[in-house]
Amino acid sequence: MLLNRDGSGSRWRIRPDGPAKVTGQLSYLTDMTAEGMLYGLVLRSEHPHARIVSIDTEAAKQAPGVRAVLTYLDVPGLNAFGIAHPDQPVLCEDRVRYVGDAVATVAADSLEEAEYAITLIHVDYELLPVVDDAEAALAPDTVQLHDKGNLLHHTGYSKGSLAEGFPQCVHIVEETYYTPRQMHTYMETEGGLFIPGEDGRLTVYAPTQHGFMDRMQLSRILDMPQQQIRIVSSPIGGSFGGKDELNVQPYGALLALRTGMPVKFHNSRWESVRAGLKRHPMKITMKTGTNAEGKLIAHQVRIVADTGPYSTLGAEVLNFAVEHVIGPYVYEHLDVNGYSAFTNNGMSGEFRGFGGNQAIFALEGQLDRLAELHGMDSWTFRKLNMRQLGDAGPFNQPIAQTDGAEQVWNVIAGSDLWKTKDAVPAVNAPPWIKTGVGAAFTMHGAGLGVGIPDPAGGRLQLAKDGKIEAVFGYEEFGQGLIASLELMLIEQFGFAGGDIRIIIGDTDVVPDSGSTTASRATAMMWKSLQRMRAPFEEAILGRAAQSLNVAADQLRLGEGGVMRKDSEVMVISYEQLAQLDGEPIKYETSFHFPTSPVERVGAHFMYTYSAVAVKVEVNTLTGRVNVLNQLHAVAAGPVVNPQGFLGQIEGGSSMALGFTLTEDAVMDKGYYMTRNLDTYLVPTIADQRGEVEVVAIEQLPEGDTYGPRGIGEVGSVTLAPAIASAIRAATGKWVTKLPVEPSFLQEQPAFLQKAVE
Repeated sequence: MLLNRDGSGSRWRIRPDGPAKVTGQLSYLTDMTAEGMLYGLVLRSEHPHARIVSIDTEAAKQAPGVRAVLTYLDVPGLNAFGIAHPDQPVLCEDRVRYVGDAVATVAADSLEEAEYAITLIHVDYELLPVVDDAEAALAPDTVQLHDKGNLLHHTGYSKGSLAEGFPQCVHIVEETYYTPRQMHTYMETEGGLFIPGEDGRLTVYAPTQHGFMDRMQLSRILDMPQQQIRIVSSPIGGSFGGKDELNVQPYGALLALRTGMPVKFHNSRWESVRAGLKRHPMKITMKTGTNAEGKLIAHQVRIVADTGPYSTLGAEVLNFAVEHVIGPYVYEHLDVNGYSAFTNNGMSGEFRGFGGNQAIFALEGQLDRLAELHGMDSWTFRKLNMRQLGDAGPFNQPIAQTDGAEQVWNVIAGSDLWKTKDAVPAVNAPPWIKTGVGAAFTMHGAGLGVGIPDPAGGRLQLAKDGKIEAVFGYEEFGQGLIASLELMLIEQFGFAGGDIRIIIGDTDVVPDSGSTTASRATAMMWKSLQRMRAPFEEAILGRAAQSLNVAADQLRLGEGGVMRKDSEVMVISYEQLAQLDGEPIKYETSFHFPTSPVERVGAHFMYTYSAVAVKVEVNTLTGRVNVLNQLHAVAAGPVVNPQGFLGQIEGGSSMALGFTLTEDAVMDKGYYMTRNLDTYLVPTIADQRGEVEVVAIEQLPEGDTYGPRGIGEVGSVTLAPAIASAIRAATGKWVTKLPVEPSFLQEQPAFLQKAVE
């Protein structure tokens, strides 16, 4: 299927949540208010590393309008959070480890009164040495940030022997690649509304990608049963992984329960910058060698990731990066080691691509350099070394087999864009404008991988008003989940859009479908509907057949109600069916995201394959790069939602454009130099002015039961190395550090040099 901006080749529908979003009528969770609500703020550390000598809150407690001032002494349960490794203090007791660390929290009648109260809290600090470099953090004589040291996680994978492999190589490339601390920059910053109930329950309206995980963590912090906490987690104004972890939820919950009043939080952009998660900066050193025929023989990798002061999912991100620096290629000898280090820099954590962006930039850079040494077309070189149908995965694990790798390779190889890579520059082009074409390739794992709890499932039910309710524990944060689910129900069951009610993101009413992350939600909704379709359809048709005194096999589901088979005659509406006597019609399914039968933690079973070709224009006077054309080939199985598919790939590529060319949350000695969006350059629509063509490959092998693969991340992971390859073609310069510094590409044209001389 070819998906262009005009939607040709596909059926287009108005998104169910679209009109409210584009008109501004939709209320996001941070838009919510409650009568008599208080305003909450957090006092955060001014220092990247210090010992807390004392905290004095008396003046703040006496300030006008203040209803509560809390410190670590007021946390009734576990004073820590973190999805997998709860080591981040809710409120710091004796030490702060970054400039966003929370020390106290305040609730007041107005935001201005809360802001004033925060200034009255006096914290006496004893400054400590700052660890601001991940590599240095691993040295044995460095200040230790945690009792267990500065190493969060070490993982690796090896096969064969490098000592045997490298001597066989005729070409060896050694290079170190650096990637930036990228911000999620969602339009809706972190926040929420926290409402205590008269029955002792707490209702939390706050953006998150996993309401049940938030509930579990808050239960530990508040020392109250999970069933006493309700999390409403949708709709969300953007997340990209950044709201997968707790942020303001502990403070809003503590203050609401202490005061017995609703409390609202909504971070300013600066508060979001200093306290929120970022993409892990990584230093990736590679040594890769080939034989005379160009076959990869030996591959050695060392990854050092800056995870910041606390764990969150830093270990899991590193696991993913280790898998993806091996990637879609085959080697005889392999040795990969990854290290995630604690530092006093800002928090690193979950981000779209989950370590794949960094890994693929480095790996594809190696492939381009080796191809050039062989004097071989870089795309032909990739085909020579690519995993074939039937091959195992990067960790030698069994994987779901598809032809995706070759399919996306063929799209690029046969494209007009790739065929122009050797074209002669236009005669009338200014000498300082240079163009080049480059391409890159990847296989990107979906789901959380082996050894990590990854539940899935959902529920279908006929409501009393006749609506077909699809109930899932997922969240809508702009990715088009609601639209995709509606389309699946229409196409698989034959319902009309008006027959359907979608219920998501409310722990009181939805099953635990797992996290809305890791490119898993669409695939798991599809699989859930496949599992529920037959029994749910049987129950509906059976009830209708009984009431009409006809055989069930003479009926079918249709728009608005049950139809006679092979006709458009409705015999009973869903509303009428819902009024009949009998047990409620509903069916629920639960299962685990598919994984490989191996013990390797994090190993993936399902992959999406993607290849990207780009044409860039480099202005060597200014050093600026413009991406003129993009071609994305994506093999992910059947396209559920054409609009959503295109939006995900285009949106992901825009995020990747920033990762490659402009975005870096710069830090110096543990302090953010980039404090707001006036100095943090996010690509706008003007930067996406070139053509973006998306080719969706929908074919899956006969008998494949896994359905659509996830595409929420794959549009963001392959663009950077493709642009770097095109820059090489245009300027002859190898990019090793992102974002690309304009000064690196600047050069003085010959005619100007002669004028100077």
